[in-house]
Amino acid sequence: MGAGDLRDRYQRQRLQLVDVVRDQGIEDMDVLRAVAEVPRHRFVPESVRHRAYEDRALPIGFGQTISQPSLQALYLDTLRLAPSDAVLEVGTGSGYQTALIAELVERVYSIERVRELAERARATLDELGYGNIAIMTGDGSVGWSRYAPYDAILVAAASPSVPQALVDQLAPGGKLLVPVGDRVMQDLMLVHKRESGELEERTITQCVFVPLVGRYGWRES
Repeated sequence: MGAGDLRDRYQRQRLQLVDVVRDQGIEDMDVLRAVAEVPRHRFVPESVRHRAYEDRALPIGFGQTISQPSLQALYLDTLRLAPSDAVLEVGTGSGYQTALIAELVERVYSIERVRELAERARATLDELGYGNIAIMTGDGSVGWSRYAPYDAILVAAASPSVPQALVDQLAPGGKLLVPVGDRVMQDLMLVHKRESGELEERTITQCVFVPLVGRYGWRES
């Protein structure tokens, strides 16, 4: 949808990253294709660009990070997104995962608390030709009710509990992925809202994320 036609000197490194992600158990071919096509080096600061295709988190400024690619791919592999899905991302950050999602679905809504990061992500995504992404600066813990309900919601920050506001914005049959725990370690929780409205929760893996700051998250230090 945007980056697929891009040719650059990092192409071989992207393909090597696909092999790493596949070795972590990711089998969804659409997710692997997105990893192969989205230029991660465009979403990280120049100072760490040489490490862009390592399977590790990297600093992007303002106390935030871009998560390791295999974890971001796990998010997408777990959700099994359909092309027609409406997806809310909480924590735009660098915009890299936003681009991955945009390769898979028709419309992505993303919220970022740090204005400078939101503006930087918007500029990069525009340069790469993504026209199916809306970004808002604000408190992601309260969601984005204007475009709800969502078929899937991804939270890229650690919450002390599952934010009820996000659950309320899930469509029947929708899925929410959110790291839940303390500021040191979290469980990546999958919350599935059944058609009946009943919630089913299960733990996918342990993870470490920066705190989700907001009304239904942590207070700002």
